[in-house]
Formats: sequence, structure tokens, C-alpha cells
Amino acid sequence: MGFLAGKRILVLGVASKLSIASGIAAAMHEQGAELALTYQNEKLKGRVEGFAQSWDSNLTFPCDVTSDEEIDQLFTDLGQHWDGLDGIVHCLAFAPAHELNGDYVEVTTRDGFRTAHEISSYSFVALAKAGRKLMEGRNGSLLTLSYLGAVRTLPNYNVMGLAKASLEANVRYMAASLGQSGTRVNAVCAGPIRTLAASGIKNFRKMLAYNERQTPLRKNVTIEEVGNAAAFLCSDLAAGITGEILNVDAGFNITAMGNLED
Repeated sequence: MGFLAGKRILVLGVASKLSIASGIAAAMHEQGAELALTYQNEKLKGRVEGFAQSWDSNLTFPCDVTSDEEIDQLFTDLGQHWDGLDGIVHCLAFAPAHELNGDYVEVTTRDGFRTAHEISSYSFVALAKAGRKLMEGRNGSLLTLSYLGAVRTLPNYNVMGLAKASLEANVRYMAASLGQSGTRVNAVCAGPIRTLAASGIKNFRKMLAYNERQTPLRKNVTIEEVGNAAAFLCSDLAAGITGEILNVDAGFNITAMGNLED
């Protein structure tokens, strides 16, 4: 029996087999969790339904997190199937592609800044608010995904770095707000992984190669490794952990000058 047996967890952001969300969902299914998934639009519906079936679930729901009405409807619909919810996994981030290429000050716009923060950060607390009733009395867990660009500058990461910084602050404030009801809030800060989302960042392959050379473990992490860490954080094994940003990056975040031999 896995350490998530009996847990009911909603995962947002599964879009491809290479996505971190897929790695997290697969790890949680392996540990016995019941899963529900969302899709942004009809174009993605069939794909997400296929993923759900592979994880023994038939619970898929539309949800565009830029709409409060769709977020509310998601939890109304989910409540028709589950009488309680133990976890929400938020794997959502977006900024316009043209703002992830070039000099930060030159390429950043008001609309792009607003969009990056709304989807990448605000949606996390919006989901927590709408799902709060289903999570009452469950000692549940909320989880999101951050990146090192929240605390350090990275080439071409630009406005997404600011959105991730907002998201990490969100984790702390949400943890303080929801802690009295027993709900924990954490984030995984994963190292760079070749996903569809990352493909929008200019020179990402060079970033991967550099990262691999400089990490203490001399490797890049996988979606399976991130998934296992996420499953742990959403389990009762992590019952004493909240408000934390857990680095899963092969140790890159601890380095300063890195590997001088290469």
C-alpha cells in the first residue's frame, strides 16, 4: 500500500507526458492516490482524458484559471464525485513568449507582467479559496512549482522570475492563512527540465547543459524525481512541513562558482 493510499488529489497542468505535472501525477498514482485532472480547453480534453485513464481515473474537468467562474464550477463539479479533497497540485505558469527572449527591461510590458502574475501566482490562491470547503477537516496539502529564477536572475527568464517570486511569497502567506485548519502549503523548486513550457525560453538547451556541468550530482533532474518529492510533500509523511520551498535540482542552488574543471 502506497503512502498516499486513500488520498484524493486534484492535479492542474497535465499537458504532455514530458511535463512535470505528469511526473507528479504518475508518482502520486503509484503511491495509491485517487486523481482528478483538469484541462484548459477542448483542444486538450482528449489528451488529458487519456492521461487520466492511464492513472485509473475518469475525473477530468475543464478549467481556465483566468476565469473565477470556471474555478468555482470546477469544485462544484468535483464535489459531485468526491465528498472531500486532500490535495491540490498547481502546475500552471505562463508568460507571453516574446517576453521570455531578450533584455528584461526592454521586452516587459504591462499586459505581459499582469498575465504572468495572474496565471502563475494568483491562480494558486484562487484555487485554494474555491477548494477550501472540500478540504475542510482533511489535513490536506496544497503544492505548486517554483524555479530558481524566483530568487536569482537567469537569462531570458525575465518576467517569469518575478511571477515565481510572487508565487513563493504566496506559498508563505497561504501557509499562514490555512494552517489553523490543518492545510499545508508548499512548493517544489525543480531544476531545469526539457518540457513544453521550457521550450519557450531562448537558449534553454544551453541552460540544461550548463546546469548539468555545475550541479554537485553532475546531472539534471527528471520529472520522476520531482514527482516523488511532490508525492512526499502531499503525504502524511510531511505532516510537519508547511510554507517551504523544497529544492529538487541536483544541488545546483547551493553552488556559487560551480565546477571549475569544465
